[in-house]
Amino acid sequence: MINLPKVKIGIVAVSRDCFPESLSVNRRKALVKAYADKYDAADIYECPICIVESEIHMVQALEDVKKAGCEALCVYLGNFGPEISETLLAKHFEGPKMFCAAAEESQNDLQDGRGDAYCGMLNASYNLKLRSVKAYIPEYPVGNAEECADMIHDFLPIANAVYGLNNLKIISFGPRPLNFLACNAPIQQLYNLGVEIEENSELDLFESFNKHANDERIPAKVKEMEEELGVGNKKPEVLPKLAQYELTLLDWVEAHRGYRKYVAIAGKCWPAFQTQFGFVPCYVNSRLTGNGIPVSCEVDIYGCLSEFVGTVVSRDAVTLLDINNSVPHDMYDESIKGKFPYEFTDTFMGFHCGNTCSSKMSSCSMKYQKIMARNLPIEVTNGTLEGDIAPGDITFFRLQSTADCKLRAYIAQGEILPVATKSFGGIGVFAIHEMGRFYRHVLLEKNYPHHGAVAFGHFGKALYEVFKYVGVPIEDLNYNQPKSLPYPTENPFA
Repeated sequence: MINLPKVKIGIVAVSRDCFPESLSVNRRKALVKAYADKYDAADIYECPICIVESEIHMVQALEDVKKAGCEALCVYLGNFGPEISETLLAKHFEGPKMFCAAAEESQNDLQDGRGDAYCGMLNASYNLKLRSVKAYIPEYPVGNAEECADMIHDFLPIANAVYGLNNLKIISFGPRPLNFLACNAPIQQLYNLGVEIEENSELDLFESFNKHANDERIPAKVKEMEEELGVGNKKPEVLPKLAQYELTLLDWVEAHRGYRKYVAIAGKCWPAFQTQFGFVPCYVNSRLTGNGIPVSCEVDIYGCLSEFVGTVVSRDAVTLLDINNSVPHDMYDESIKGKFPYEFTDTFMGFHCGNTCSSKMSSCSMKYQKIMARNLPIEVTNGTLEGDIAPGDITFFRLQSTADCKLRAYIAQGEILPVATKSFGGIGVFAIHEMGRFYRHVLLEKNYPHHGAVAFGHFGKALYEVFKYVGVPIEDLNYNQPKSLPYPTENPFA
């Protein structure tokens, strides 16, 4: 996939000057070896210049990791650590950072071999707060070399996502459609997250599209689409226009990314799009998203933002779906009850017109947009990718700004069931434990829009840490709580 950050994490060991420096040196070497033995050694860089004991050492280490091209930082307490120098290092390093610490190694070496990093982590966290420095601290941040290597590897998707957001531009086209206030949110929080946004008129897009008529690259792009669709190519007459549109978007991205490394798109798709362009853009959106450039429907800017985070964390395609309709009782009774460990209220259908990429579908065909075709000629609604979404683990999530510019997010892990939907569009039968309570006391209570991002796999652990890191308050970082943990708004007598 293109358009994805891949950071290198600089590992800097620190030492308090009244502890043996050799503890930090040897433990750092063991940590680096443990990481290289288990993971890709290219993920990390061992800062060899010094063990940071002073502010001067801090400056030297900072210059070294920058010179080595590190976009993320791990401050490793090989012993108690110098609380001032180590937190100054984190303060002056511009990318995402984490702290972890060395566990003691043997009961036979608790004299000169005792490092007290367990204690030093407390001082480090206190000093980070004093300096208003954000840093990722693992659930249990003290471990041996192998355990700390695992912590750094867990930090990798978090670091990639934070770095990606700080280098992202969202390109949007047109205002939200009429009666679509649900996806309208202030953009201030984008700037707070380090994201740039370029808002354009759909008329600008239409002009650019027309300039791409007869583009010499269109036949090759059509061939790509034909190969991808195979027997599902039910609307071959619309492919040249879709190819023209895809080239328009790709050229726009390159011409407008500016100084930003990564791009995502919040696109317009109705109500005037079909009649003016002559098709719907769902299939093109699915192709770009599948290649690493997330495209949200209906100018959903925060949906687009969520898709980008999910793509970076999962290193895979995501999709954006309506939390759409309940599963009929007869479908539940026939295909789910007694076969899967879910109550009726745990289930729902996730749907969108046809923006889920072909690699995430059980089978798919190019068709027309049924809802739009109720009011328009079918021929201007061609361009959706219809079919049931493939079964498997999923994470449903969204990062959102409220109307009064507060950041909030939700995450819920579940699965798509191998149950035929018997419906239209890109659609699947979803099951998430305690979805009914989550729907009422998170999605409704906290006024989330109906669009949710879907990552294909369980990525809640990393997403939770990303959202914490970028500033979502804990009280507004929600998940599907078990029955034993009631929501604040839940009626205890219900």
